[in-house]
Amino acid sequence: MNYLIAAVNYLADPSHWTGPLGAGPLLWQHLGYSLLGVLISAAIAVPIGWYVGHTGRGRALAVALSGAARALPTLGLVTLFGLLLGIGLAAPMLAFVVLGVPSVLAGAYAGIEAVDPAVVDGARSSGMSEWQVLTRVEVPLGLPVLVGGLRSAMLQVISTATLAAYVGAGGLGRLLFLGLKTQDYAMMLASSLLVIALALVSNIVFDIIQRLVTPASARTT
Repeated sequence: MNYLIAAVNYLADPSHWTGPLGAGPLLWQHLGYSLLGVLISAAIAVPIGWYVGHTGRGRALAVALSGAARALPTLGLVTLFGLLLGIGLAAPMLAFVVLGVPSVLAGAYAGIEAVDPAVVDGARSSGMSEWQVLTRVEVPLGLPVLVGGLRSAMLQVISTATLAAYVGAGGLGRLLFLGLKTQDYAMMLASSLLVIALALVSNIVFDIIQRLVTPASARTT
C-alpha cells in the first residue's frame, strides 16, 4: 500500500512529467510506438485476412501461423531482434509487428467469414463482381470483428512496448527499467500504472469505434 501511495505521489509531482525522462513525453512515445506497430501489422495482415476470408484459401495455414506467433515469448523476440538489428527502435518494432499480426489477421478473416452467406449470395446474384462483393458487402459488415482484432493487437502491443527500453528505445519502459536499476519502486509502479491506464483508454476507444461500425440492426444495446 505504501508503494502505491508513493507511486501516486510520484505521478502527482509536475517535475516528473517533463524532461527526457518525464512521464509525459515517455507516455506519448509509448503510445506512438504502439500505434505504429499496430498500423504496420494491419497493413500486412488485413489484406491477407480479407483474401483468406473471401476465398477460403490458406485458412488452415493462417490459423496455424497465428497460433504459433501468439505462443512466441515476447522478451525472447525483443532480445533476438535486438541482437540481429542492434540497439534502437527497429528491433522492438519488429517484435510488435510479429505479435500484432495474429490478432489483426484473425479479426480480418473472421469478420469476412461472419457475414451471412445469404447476403453474399444475394450480392452475387445481383451481378456484383467478386471485388464488389468483398469491398461493398463483406468488408463493411465484417468491420466490427476486424476492429475487435485491432483492439486485441493494440492491447498486446501496449503491454509489450515496455520492453522497447530493454534494447535502447524509449517509452514508459525506461522508467520501469530505471526504477529497477535504482530500486526506485515508486517509479516502477508509476510506470506500470501509466501502462495500465493507457491500455484501458485504448480499450474504451476501440469499443466506441466497434459500436460505431456495427450496423444498427446488429446492435444488442
